[in-house]
Amino acid sequence: MSLPRSNERYGEKAYWDERYTQEAAADASFDWFKSYSDVAPLLRSLIPRKDARILMLGCGNSTLSQDMYDDGYTNIVNTDYSSVVIEQMRGRHAEVRPGMEWLEMDVRDLKFADQSFDVAIDKGTMDAMMTAKGDVWDPPQQVIDDCTAEVDQVIRTLKKDTGVFIYLTFGQPHFRRRFLARPDTKLEVKELGEAFHYYLYILRT
Repeated sequence: MSLPRSNERYGEKAYWDERYTQEAAADASFDWFKSYSDVAPLLRSLIPRKDARILMLGCGNSTLSQDMYDDGYTNIVNTDYSSVVIEQMRGRHAEVRPGMEWLEMDVRDLKFADQSFDVAIDKGTMDAMMTAKGDVWDPPQQVIDDCTAEVDQVIRTLKKDTGVFIYLTFGQPHFRRRFLARPDTKLEVKELGEAFHYYLYILRT
């Protein structure tokens, strides 16, 4: 795994293309934060319908989608702005997990019709956009614009009144709530873990 020389590189497409190329050679996968087994009971309660149409935001080469598919959630659309990883994952799963889609797409500019999905999941993607230099209490305008664009796009593509945006992160509420809170939505926060805490944000449209 190629670690960046600075955290800011986590927000660069070129870094991810390079990293995924290296990891493909080693047949590697990487999961930010928790694995599906760690959060499966929570996700099953939040997504009771196995036929729900699920949008995976910034899928990378995580095993989350394949684990959910194997658990019965077979209507998953995976997106990432790295064409490198999308091609890798499509090739890896096309035959063994038919019907699961892999699309090159930027979370800030989703090419889906309004109200296309029941659920959207972000596990670390928004965090990568927050690595620009600056004060975490007063983030740079680029960070504000990027994160706002992602959430706006997600809300647009979720079904009105029934859609759910699930965001797993290490980011504490006083740093993340500002990007997620929207009029006419309901935001819930769950703290996970013991020694080191993670947070599950649940935004309902």
